Amino acid sequence: MQPFRSHRGIVALLDRANVDTDQIIPKQFLKSIARTGFGKSLFFDWRYLEDGASPNPEFSLNAPRYAGASVLVTRNNFGCGSSREHAVWAISQYGFKAVIAPWEDRNGVRVPGFADIFRNNSVKNGLLTIELSADEVQQIFDWTERQVGLEATIDLEEQRVVLHLDEAEEAFPFEIDPAVKDHLVRGLDDIALTLEHADAIAAYEARSS
Repeated sequence: MQPFRSHRGIVALLDRANVDTDQIIPKQFLKSIARTGFGKSLFFDWRYLEDGASPNPEFSLNAPRYAGASVLVTRNNFGCGSSREHAVWAISQYGFKAVIAPWEDRNGVRVPGFADIFRNNSVKNGLLTIELSADEVQQIFDWTERQVGLEATIDLEEQRVVLHLDEAEEAFPFEIDPAVKDHLVRGLDDIALTLEHADAIAAYEARSS
């Protein structure tokens, strides 16, 4: 897994809440035993017309202004539904390095930006999920719509999102679990974390043999 410290890229908007994993990567693409090649099928039912090949001009990510985008900004409860890890693979392989979504308060109930399983799968695969307030995400939506090709820097070490506006810069700090931050900054997946204890594991196996 590649370390994530700082990334600058074009911002793309997906103005939809409750995007589930079947919408991110439909079930017919889960048959592959490989862990590659899923990016072309990301949001398949939305990205393509009924022929399954022609881009849908009405889908936001097909807009020329978002070509090469690597920072996705969406609405709350992103990644809900089944626990398929393929959803994270599809997002990463499409080219996104980070996803930003808002938490919302609905009659005293906190609706998260991301479903828990999706967030956990993201950590394991080096995809950064950032949760901001609904007002902050709306500001990012407004600025992105006004400025074609708007870029943002995601600074994980400083824990902030910086929008590079034509007239100035606007920064949004974000919270992240220290352990998750450490794993991403050092580029450690579950296997790498286990291997950090290789000597202790070997010693235990020697005692048990």
